Amino acid sequence: MANKKFLSIFSIITLLLLAACGNKEHTNERVEAEGNEDLISVYTTVYPLQYFTERIGGDAVDVQSIYPPGADEHTFDPTQKDMMALADSDLFFYIGLGLEGFVENAEKTMKGEHVKMIAVADNIPEESLGEGHDHGEEGHESDGHDEEEHESHEQDHEENDSHDHDDHEHSEFDPHVWISPLLSIELATVIKDSLIEASPEKKDMFKENFEGLKEDLLALDLKFKDMASNATTKTFFVSHAAFGYIADSYGLEQVAVAGLNSQSEPSQKELAALVKYAKAHEVKYVLFEQNVSSKLTDVIRKEIGANSLMLHNLGVLTSEDVENKADYLSLMEYNIATLAEALGNK
Repeated sequence: MANKKFLSIFSIITLLLLAACGNKEHTNERVEAEGNEDLISVYTTVYPLQYFTERIGGDAVDVQSIYPPGADEHTFDPTQKDMMALADSDLFFYIGLGLEGFVENAEKTMKGEHVKMIAVADNIPEESLGEGHDHGEEGHESDGHDEEEHESHEQDHEENDSHDHDDHEHSEFDPHVWISPLLSIELATVIKDSLIEASPEKKDMFKENFEGLKEDLLALDLKFKDMASNATTKTFFVSHAAFGYIADSYGLEQVAVAGLNSQSEPSQKELAALVKYAKAHEVKYVLFEQNVSSKLTDVIRKEIGANSLMLHNLGVLTSEDVENKADYLSLMEYNIATLAEALGNK
């Protein structure tokens, strides 16, 4: 009898403790939720926009990319869950310039919703934007010995222009603007102004944080200039044309296997022209990307007997990047080191 009474009392105490713990957890969740009510909820497309928003917004923002780790920003298609989360946010930062194929339909779906959708590249002056060619190698200068073949390659490319591509391939401008530290300042400026509009009482903090980010981006620009000035060769071969702004800004030459869209592959004639050009210029390295699988790029690499390196396009992080706590600055530093090796720095 005493044992039964002891067990009964023990059971009551246990239930009371569990109830107390449950109430405490519920209270903590409620407090946490109430504490987050003043946060500006932000979604972005490409990773650099997330990073810039985190740097500028600080503790005042809750920001994440709509892209899952390792996604291809050129082919991403949001789920219904993604769209519901987007509708509940305050701001949605995307590049524009035809990069994000899903945004046009999303804007129609989101009409009348709370979220404000902002194309951050819209304020970049047109004279600062690169031309939106389908293939990065179109811009390279041909030496006399391969000029005829290069012209044949361009003609073949023009014949293939009638093929179906996604919208941003036909954009007038190259949308990979975040790869340029200086153009990234323009993107960050739009983000700063949008956050100030959303939360004007935090204006001073946003401005101060922006200035810190701007200093880091200017420092990156100087490091790219130093790397390029010490390069023994100016040409780099890469899987797709995401690095035109680096080439244009620092006197380098990007030769890309795929065009602005990573899914746009060269014809057999174009492939042969690329191999011949690479051999003629004694290309020692072919650069692959963290989220682009390109068998044709590997075919070229094997054909010319080149080594492979990874160049990060920063469009999305991989799971490994997330695990290693990589960010925009560390990945750009990584790219500088990769290009220094590929270009044979002195």
